[in-house]
Amino acid sequence: MSEPGLHGSGAHDIRLPLAELATLDTEAFPGRRAAVIHLQGCPLQCGYCENGRMIAPRRAPPGEWAAVEDYLSARHATLEAVVFSGGEPTLHADLHAAIARVRELGLAVGLHTAGPYPERLAELLPWLDWVALDVKGRGRDVDRICGRRGIWQPLARSLSLLLEGATPFECRTTVHWRDFTLEDLERLAMTLADCGVRRYAIQLARLERCRDPDYCLPVVGAPSWETLEALTRRLRPHFERLDLRP
Repeated sequence: MSEPGLHGSGAHDIRLPLAELATLDTEAFPGRRAAVIHLQGCPLQCGYCENGRMIAPRRAPPGEWAAVEDYLSARHATLEAVVFSGGEPTLHADLHAAIARVRELGLAVGLHTAGPYPERLAELLPWLDWVALDVKGRGRDVDRICGRRGIWQPLARSLSLLLEGATPFECRTTVHWRDFTLEDLERLAMTLADCGVRRYAIQLARLERCRDPDYCLPVVGAPSWETLEALTRRLRPHFERLDLRP
């Protein structure tokens, strides 16, 4: 199977703005030792975002990706996969070319995305080994949480692409109690289960790292960890796997 439209793409032709590189991450790609490449730029404005410094877009200079590829090649023996994360990695048109280069190294490829560009995700899916989809909320609640009117529709389309396709994936929701009630979270989880999502993770926002300073403040009356654990136990039978992550 050849990579469509990618022939002749050299490392120095690829423009991807690197925000951060994490090596030998054992959690970013289930069951594989992965390097995680965080790319700069995101169209969303989630208040709880812990990678706020990665939101502003930046044009990558020539050679930036080539340096990353050299790094991956030098550590090929210790790596099994590369995960592209962000920011929002699908923001970048050259992502597909970088994925092709990583596959040529014999490494599996994972993607962490919120799904704001479903057309681009559809092009990438045949070349991905695993996807983590960040599910922000239900319906139009997504617009409020993401700070973008109408964004809920492309995000919903990206979920549909994963449900209709064959690429293994997990849905994730980061919960900040300014954005959710316990009932909201339960409705979202059951909606995903009813749609056919089989692997789901609930993770709490880290208050000390939120992009919006107001989100760094404790929420009065927020559910306790024990209450959230009880909800997770009720929800778990509806999924093949449901994780609660602090």
